[in-house]
Amino acid sequence: MKGPRFIKENPLTDTRLHTLSLTVAAMFLLLLIRLWYLQLVEADSFKDLSESNRLRIVPVAASRGTIFDRNGKILVSNRPSFTVAAIPQEVKDKETLFDRLARLLGIQRAELTEKWEKGKGRAKYHPVILASSITRDQLEILEENRPGLPGVDVQMHPVREYPHGTMAAHLLGSLGEMSEKEMASELFEQYNPGDYVGKSGLERAWERELHGANGGRQLEVDAMGRVLRTVSEVNPSVGNSLVLTIDLDIQKSTEEAFGEQAGAAVAMDINTGEILAFVSKPDFDPALFAGRLPQQQWNDYLADVRHPLENKALKGQYPPGSTFKIITALAGLEEGLIDLNSTVDCKGSYVMGNKKFNCWNRRGHGVVNLKKALRESCDVYFYTLGERLGVDKIAYYAKKFGMGAPMGIGLESEKSGLIPTMGWKEMKYKKKWLRGETIPVSIGQGYVLMTPIQLVSMISTVANEGTVFRPYLVKRIINQEGKTLKAFKPEVITRTGIKAQSYRLVKEGLLAVVNEPGGTGGVARLSEVKVAGKTGTSQVVKLSEKRGPAPYKYRDHALFVAFAPFENPEIAVAVVVEHGEHGGSAAAPIAARMLRKYFEGKGAVRKSVRGGGRMHSGTDDETPKSEVVTPEQEPVEDYGVKHD
Repeated sequence: MKGPRFIKENPLTDTRLHTLSLTVAAMFLLLLIRLWYLQLVEADSFKDLSESNRLRIVPVAASRGTIFDRNGKILVSNRPSFTVAAIPQEVKDKETLFDRLARLLGIQRAELTEKWEKGKGRAKYHPVILASSITRDQLEILEENRPGLPGVDVQMHPVREYPHGTMAAHLLGSLGEMSEKEMASELFEQYNPGDYVGKSGLERAWERELHGANGGRQLEVDAMGRVLRTVSEVNPSVGNSLVLTIDLDIQKSTEEAFGEQAGAAVAMDINTGEILAFVSKPDFDPALFAGRLPQQQWNDYLADVRHPLENKALKGQYPPGSTFKIITALAGLEEGLIDLNSTVDCKGSYVMGNKKFNCWNRRGHGVVNLKKALRESCDVYFYTLGERLGVDKIAYYAKKFGMGAPMGIGLESEKSGLIPTMGWKEMKYKKKWLRGETIPVSIGQGYVLMTPIQLVSMISTVANEGTVFRPYLVKRIINQEGKTLKAFKPEVITRTGIKAQSYRLVKEGLLAVVNEPGGTGGVARLSEVKVAGKTGTSQVVKLSEKRGPAPYKYRDHALFVAFAPFENPEIAVAVVVEHGEHGGSAAAPIAARMLRKYFEGKGAVRKSVRGGGRMHSGTDDETPKSEVVTPEQEPVEDYGVKHD
């Protein structure tokens, strides 16, 4: 009988088995850890990825509110436009995509890259706008090539439409795509990348009212990007609309009267501060800024010496010239230095020390009282009065009118103008004021600067005898149904405290400017309505001698301020024609057109018939040739204009 067999163990086999067991155990452990990580730790992340693979967010831009004139006529509305967008989650090869889009749309590839980088960070599930306001032809090309453009979507967006072309461009303002700075601002946190926002004018000032609230749709799509169903939808809310104080007819007539000239004009309701016309010329096309502004057009705007992109009614600062004599006259009356009968003998110049200041009429005006000095714009009369007043006293009365500070019209970057004082010069230039510097200030030259808004406010305050109203542009905010959400009322900034008798004496002189023989503003006369006004011509540079015609940029500016009717004033106007040379011949005719259009609307004057480049009303409403005095020019030895 054999005993039990003993098997001898192999140490090598045992080691291999142990190693294999550990390896299998480790693999199972790693698998369990990975499953735990994916199913618990990264559950939300993968859910988001899954949703983004099958869901698409399509923003729906809100239509901006409409802008109306005071009579309900549309100034700005909306029209549909097409926008090209790309969904980041569906773009696998953006370099190839950008190459194709650049070729198909005819735009720079760098532009596509810039917009992609700007929009993708904020738009986690939203499309990134790559091109706006594409044409119908471009749209058809994209649709034909859609299979080769994965992730590309064409959306419909409302864009601004301007039924009157470039009219009131500076007032209405322009739109532009949000900048990176704006995207980071809390003001625009509810906006979508690629949204257009107000960049200037009323569009910017009233952006939050006009913009409305964007909506959107959440769509379920298949692997090919085809829409299967709408998961959810939020309708956009149309922005509120603005009813302006502007009268379209007066605005249009004023712009037509300017023609190709540069400058600005403002019309204002004397008793409320409502702005009836707000013109800056030359203008620009705001529709171009709603899409891709052609580079050549942008270069043309920048190269134009007339500065079409500048809002001159708001930001243009001009020496007011002889229109400022109104302030000097009121200061003299209030200080008791002159009265109705005070006279000066004008011999064509005024001498102070070793310096001579010429009157525009080198032959002299003879013996001049206040009325004649205003009517014929005698400089020597106001030189004499200005020296007696001193610059600080002139400034004191100018500031009673609110001059030297923004009027607060409600648009961005309104300029303040400048009313100089002795203290101002010492603070700014570290130099003392010289007596001779007061002489040009007395006739609105030297350091004095005013904006067209300030000019119209000044003449309006004279017309209503002392109340300074804040100019304003918006009468009401209304919703889509036309319901008034907010109405704006007249606001008094200040009252000058100047005596009514002083105003009336000056106003008699302004009436003579337009209606009496020798008046420098006879071109502004209307046969049916009494107009009172003041011409002005202001130097751009100091020219000791004028030989031949001056280059355009060195020609004097032409100004005219007026109000009507004289007996019961309703409307005030201010006109500045850059380099127009003479207020009586360049600015006064534009003011006449503005006033005539206003009174035509009220039925107070007959419709005008224009022919041969001049305006006629069927009766002789112009100054007879024998009564017209050559419009004044400022003294050739006056101080040059100082621009700050």
